[in-house]
Amino acid sequence: MLQHDAWVWIGFTGLVLALLVVDLGVLNRRTHILRVREAALWSAGLGLLALGFGLFLGLVESSRHALEFYTGYLIELSLSVDNLFVFLLIFQYFWVPPALQARVLKWGIIGAMLMRGIMIGLGAVLLAEFQWITYLFGALLVVTGIRFYKAGVSDRLEPERNPLVRLARRLLPFTAGYEADHFFVRHGTALLATPLFLVVLVVEWSDLVFAIDSIPAIFAITRDPFIVYSSNVFAILGLRALYFVLAGAIDQFSYLKPAVATILVFVGLKMVGSAWLHVPTILSLAVILGLLTGGMLASIVASRRARPLVG
Repeated sequence: MLQHDAWVWIGFTGLVLALLVVDLGVLNRRTHILRVREAALWSAGLGLLALGFGLFLGLVESSRHALEFYTGYLIELSLSVDNLFVFLLIFQYFWVPPALQARVLKWGIIGAMLMRGIMIGLGAVLLAEFQWITYLFGALLVVTGIRFYKAGVSDRLEPERNPLVRLARRLLPFTAGYEADHFFVRHGTALLATPLFLVVLVVEWSDLVFAIDSIPAIFAITRDPFIVYSSNVFAILGLRALYFVLAGAIDQFSYLKPAVATILVFVGLKMVGSAWLHVPTILSLAVILGLLTGGMLASIVASRRARPLVG
């Protein structure tokens, strides 16, 4: 944290707040169905801002910080794609209308940013105090990567067994159905939660599960909390728009999941072997970028070959 001047932190915070105000408070102040063109433009704009922020770090600080930011951003973005599959399944499970999905993801983004800030701070403290946690994080990533190869996303989606869902249903009275875009409504003298509030809880829980994978993965690249957090935030900010861009074709990226699994195994082994072998950040960036590009190209080729067989 001391590697960066206060004005860098202030500038980053101001930029994030401005993006949140524009995205959530102006462009999407009213609940509506987010069109693909609108989502694509916003997603591309955020991607360009992330590229510009990395260049900014390279100019005012060092090329090492820029490379670490780009590598962390790509890791988080690649893992976020898998999170999109979970969001799709959650919305299908709870029969969330398209017009309400953007509202759920809006609050999911805000919650994710706060939660990850706390987790990154805690992770930085633990890594600074206990060196052996590096190897624990690395082993966790390797195991998670192997599980990604074997298990489908749907295997991890069991809302009825979710402890947060069980607790909410035990403590709160719920309405029978959705009440417009409200999380809580008053019926007479009683304040009732709506199923939409339950969906937000499940989305936040899923992000917590994915954060356990993604945050240690970025700590494999850098121990700098600012780089870890800023790369997380830029990826999370674009997650909602990316969902609406890819929602209709998300199942066509069949080779992206194995690519993400390989990335997790790679960065996990990098952490486990950090005491004996130093992997340059530029090499890590090249490997991650190559795996993501290869997974996407293989998915596109496979999808095109399968089209004549359908119908």
